[in-house]
Parts: sequence; structure tokens; C-alpha cells
Amino acid sequence: MQNRITKKQPLLDEKGHITEPGWATYPLWEYKREKIKAPKWRIKEWDYYAIISEKKGYGLTFTISDLSYTGLIAICYLDFNHRYYNQIDEMIFFPSGNLKLSQSDNGVVSFTGKKLTLKFETIDDKRTISFSSRFIKDYDGNCGIEGEIILYEKAGSDRIAIATPWKENPRAFYYNQKVNCLSADGYFILGEDKFYFEKNEDFGVLDWGRGVWTYKNRWYWSSLSTKIDDHLFGWNLGYGFSDRTSATENALFYDGKISKLDDVKFIIDKSDYMKPWKIVDNQDRLNIDFLPQLNRKSKTDVVFIKSIQNQLFGSFNGYAILDDGKKVEIKDKIGFAEDVVNLW
Repeated sequence: MQNRITKKQPLLDEKGHITEPGWATYPLWEYKREKIKAPKWRIKEWDYYAIISEKKGYGLTFTISDLSYTGLIAICYLDFNHRYYNQIDEMIFFPSGNLKLSQSDNGVVSFTGKKLTLKFETIDDKRTISFSSRFIKDYDGNCGIEGEIILYEKAGSDRIAIATPWKENPRAFYYNQKVNCLSADGYFILGEDKFYFEKNEDFGVLDWGRGVWTYKNRWYWSSLSTKIDDHLFGWNLGYGFSDRTSATENALFYDGKISKLDDVKFIIDKSDYMKPWKIVDNQDRLNIDFLPQLNRKSKTDVVFIKSIQNQLFGSFNGYAILDDGKKVEIKDKIGFAEDVVNLW
């Protein structure tokens, strides 16, 4: 039975345990870093954005993450027409909170390094991303990117927020919210070409997370933010990470309103991630075929930090059934799905 949270409350009690595990349509748990009782080097904090122009065939992703003993800041350019991507990132050691990621999703976080600059500024329903890197390359080898994108959240929209512990360690926790269907307005210049995101047809998602993890984890995640027949539609699907007895983070969004799902499963040929995937749920409300177009993959193996990431961008086809019984047909909508293994 999933436990829905409806009132604001502290995230952690005096023992450093989650006060009440569950899910909500808004981040009702109040995160305070100083209340964490686990070792400080186990704390993970991250903000991740993905923005896609479905019609124009390009996208961008941005990451600012503080994993305590290492930090990763990244900009990635996605070209779906050429099945190409190029990522520039910087890794810093032992940031231990010095990146100053906010304790809520309002606030400012920024980074200036040798390879890139990146700034996230959030005031209520308006999120501004400013960025530059002279090292990003397009498909033809043209270098240098800079831009600014403003993301708008439709007033009154539901989100999916979740707070769950690990069975083996009650002081380990996953506090996360996904904000889907953010309307994107802005531009970026790559080489000598200027690209635009248009407010009524291009969309983004925020993955905002704070937590204390166990060392070895594997998760599956898919996100979609789009328009279908002039209605905002999206989903967040994820599992494999922390104890989901109290809640899943699986949800559909239709014109800003959530339809909650139970368990989902990704059926993948892991010998070749570019082969078609199948995504289904346990209540016959979700039946999706995913055809990957590009794999934003990475592998890290540095001392005790190991990570294998396969994030696939591509097209989704199938159907989803909302809480009111409405069947939404999905045809050639661009989003992503991933399989990630981390030891850190």
C-alpha cells in the first residue's frame, strides 16, 4: 500500500531516520543537511535538467552534483537527427557541501571551472539555466556553446516527490522530486548557429535529489515531457533504488494532474541497449515500446568510485491509462530511459 503524504513535515527525525516514508505531489518533507546522522561523506545532492525539442531534433542536459567525496558538473548536447551527443564535464574532489546546492528547489547554484560555466536559478515557478563551454562540439566539429533557457512550471501542477529509506540502513535515504512538463523558452549558440527552445512546444524535466546512499546501487528511470493533442503529458517511471515498500515514484501527468502508478518493469536486452525496450506496469495501465536513437553512456572507474551509465534517448509508442480511465495514445514522442549502476 502506497503511503501518500499530504502535510509538511521534517524529512528526518532526531535519529536521522525518515519521519514518514511515502510519496507526495509536492516536496512536503523539509530537508536540512545538518540533521543527517550518517557519515558526511555519504551525502549526495544533485540537480539535473533535461530539455528536448521534439520537432527540431535536439536537446541539452545539465548536471550539478555534490557526492561529498566527488562532484560532477556537466553540459551535454544531444543531436537526435544525427544520433550524436557531446558532453563536457568537470569532476572535483571532496566538495563536501561546498557547491552549496539548496535545501529546497528554490535558490541559486553555480559553478565556474576550466571547461564550463553553469548556473541554475529558481524563483518559484521560473527556472533559469545559464551556461557556456568552449569545448562542446556539434556533429560537424564546430566548437563552443553558450545560452540561457527559462523553464516555466504550469501553475498548480502536480509533481512526484518521494522519500524512502534503505532496509539495510535506516539512516540512508532517498529524497527526490521530479518536475515534468516544464515549458522551455530560450536559446543556445553552438559554433556559429543559433538554436531556440519555444515555450509552447519544447519541454524539460528537473530531477532534484538529496540523500544518503548505500555504496552499491542500480536503478532504472524513464522520463517523458511532451504534448499530445494539445494537452501536456508526461511520466516519471523508476525503480530499483531504495526500499519502495511505502511508495513508488511511478506517475503519469496530464495537464498538470498526476495519475499514480504502482510497479513498473523495463524489459531490456542488456547485450545491446540500442535494441527496442518494453516498459509495462503491474496493473495493465502502461504498455510502451521504446526505440533508442542514441546512448549517452559513460563508465567511471577511479579508486573506489565506479559507475556504468546507459542513458538512452529515443521515441516512445504505446498507451497509458489515467486514474479516470482515459486512455492516452503515445506516438513517436521523444524522451529517455536509463539503466545505471553505481558504486560510490
